[in-house]
Amino acid sequence: MASPDDIRRLALALPEAVEADHHGMPSFRVSGKIFCTIHVQHPRMMVKLDVEDQRNLAEAHPGVIEAVPGYWGRGGATFVAYERADSALIEMLLRMAYANVTAARSKRRRL
Repeated sequence: MASPDDIRRLALALPEAVEADHHGMPSFRVSGKIFCTIHVQHPRMMVKLDVEDQRNLAEAHPGVIEAVPGYWGRGGATFVAYERADSALIEMLLRMAYANVTAARSKRRRL
């Protein structure tokens, strides 16, 4: 079972990751782009995944991982019930979200 403190520690261990407020929630960013938020009113976090990864992980972890409803979910925004996930899963999801955001940044630079 992971906690917000675990998420914070793991997210900030990633290169150049910083914490900033996002509508009253802690968010974790790299180069100004959010890769994770921690929801304070609900025990869940959001990570920005590749859509295919999102689908596969939601199928593999029902009740723990699910697409954010609507527009944002179709773009890879993914809810994670962190109280039902172990630290290894949280770390993997954070690394995937971080890589997804940094890859998108690199792609934009090449265009």
